[in-house]
Amino acid sequence: MTAVAFVGLGNMGGPMSARLVAAGHAVRGFDLSPDARQALDDTGGTSAPDLAGAVRDAEIVILMLPNSDIVEATVDDLDVPPGTLVVDMSSSEPLRTRALAEAVADRGITLVDAPVSGGVARARTGKLTIMTGGSPEALARVEPVLACLGTTTRAGEVGSGHAVKALNNLMSAAHLLVTSEAMLAGERFGLDPATMLSIFNSSSGRSGSTENKWPNFILPETYDSGFGLRLMLKDMRIATGLAASVGTPDPLGEAAVSFWERAADALDPGADHTEIVNWLRKD
Repeated sequence: MTAVAFVGLGNMGGPMSARLVAAGHAVRGFDLSPDARQALDDTGGTSAPDLAGAVRDAEIVILMLPNSDIVEATVDDLDVPPGTLVVDMSSSEPLRTRALAEAVADRGITLVDAPVSGGVARARTGKLTIMTGGSPEALARVEPVLACLGTTTRAGEVGSGHAVKALNNLMSAAHLLVTSEAMLAGERFGLDPATMLSIFNSSSGRSGSTENKWPNFILPETYDSGFGLRLMLKDMRIATGLAASVGTPDPLGEAAVSFWERAADALDPGADHTEIVNWLRKD
């Protein structure tokens, strides 16, 4: 059993922390939302009223937060002893992650990154894809905890997990955009959406959008994947920013970002990322 502090108990952090509790880890969590803290208590974990209470006596501190600004502010406020391992499972900016790891090393703290893919459904079942960045020794230390949440693959040194996560989401967003364009064109022609998906999913056009997002969230018109449109856009910008920083051409990525920016401006602030199809329908 490992003493784990879990900071950020939202759509993803909630079910992830519940998985750790079910696996027998001693989980103390914090979130700004009282409802999120109560949900952790209901699973058998222990909520704390503040960050200091959550991290007290923790061997490992897991962060599942919206962006690098909040991650950095949270890490700055951490009152933990040397030897503590901080695991940033947020979708953060890889270069800022590297800089933060260097900064906390002066305090005797080790920071690794371990962002995830798979959404809320796979967070609940413990089948996330976890992309890790950090030294083999540090990642070996946290592996028994991460194994409760999904399958880990070391991408490289610290920041590498965040880099590959952002690139993955840029691809995912581009897939969803072109898939939605194709599906709407087929509908307008008179094709049955379910039939199109069946054909695509046994053909070369298949993707996570045809296999998961369209059949599970768009066709039923629930739009409840649990991942916001603006969070997707944030990750896309991280990916195109990374491409710019290393000097690689990214014209399609930049074009995809511009379309998602227009959708973000037109849709409600809390829109799920699958709602981009509604923007396409109206555009």
